[in-house]
Amino acid sequence: MNTAAKLSAYGAVLALVAGGAWAAGSAVGPLSVETAPGGHDGTSGAEGAGHGDDHGATVAEAADQPAGLASSRGGYTLTPTDTTLTTGPHSFSFRITGPDGAAVTGFDVEHDKRMHLIVVRRDTSGYRHLHPEMAADGTWTAPLDLAEAGSYRVFADFKPTGAEAATLGVDVAAAGLFEPRRHAPSRVAEVDGYQVRLDGDLTPGKASPVRLTVSRDGKPVTDLQPYLAAYGHLVALREGDLAYLHVHPEGAPGDGRTAAGPEVAFVAEVPSAGSYRLFLDFQHDGVVRTAEFTVDTAGAERATPAPGTPTTPAPGGHEEEDGHGHG
Repeated sequence: MNTAAKLSAYGAVLALVAGGAWAAGSAVGPLSVETAPGGHDGTSGAEGAGHGDDHGATVAEAADQPAGLASSRGGYTLTPTDTTLTTGPHSFSFRITGPDGAAVTGFDVEHDKRMHLIVVRRDTSGYRHLHPEMAADGTWTAPLDLAEAGSYRVFADFKPTGAEAATLGVDVAAAGLFEPRRHAPSRVAEVDGYQVRLDGDLTPGKASPVRLTVSRDGKPVTDLQPYLAAYGHLVALREGDLAYLHVHPEGAPGDGRTAAGPEVAFVAEVPSAGSYRLFLDFQHDGVVRTAEFTVDTAGAERATPAPGTPTTPAPGGHEEEDGHGHG
């Protein structure tokens, strides 16, 4: 198993030029991996070769590359209306075009939605999981509130009617000054009074069981609410090139065997050694929240505390608000 190339540094404070929509942090060379992940894209994890594409440029297909690295694959292309955005609340729109070049309007419902849109800055901060609405002409639109400037990666996760599911990715930029963030390894996240602990190791090229345990004020949460037909959704991004995995939990609400917490079990397969950012979406008391983790497959020291042990919140955990986060 080849080791994934990692981004060496984001550098000091960077300036984004509004007219150029320059994407910082995307210069990662081609990655060769022996095993591509399965996950949610329905293509055995193959989504393109090389590094993140600049503002929608097509990346050549390669069967040994994970999802989300290409803006075009299998005849389908993710095309944003505009790749230069602004900070603050606004709308983001895009189309999925098919093999004939026309906008696709037929999509199957997958996990309660016809389109899942993931937006994250290239330093893996500012994570958003949105569900846009489609107009009759095939244009999808979602409210998007970017708190900070930077280069962002947008992932469209969908299944065209009569075709295989796919995950496509494209870079967009919010002009302005920003300072990239680094994320230390973390397996415990604090989100709005909730503590979420991650147990289990990610083994490259193998199905890896992981378990997320949710508690609130030191007590296990046993009444998680279904969100998108599950008790939790897990997205994994490989640091450096943002290779994408959308993983869903074992079992389902109402199946007679899956408890509504405190544990949510997953099986994930990462394509290579390296550092991964994991984002768990869960719903409780009518609010969807996101817990964030940073996991190193190289065997970094684990940070799982004993029950009751004070912990430092993982960076970036957030409660969803109207207009951004989950749509």
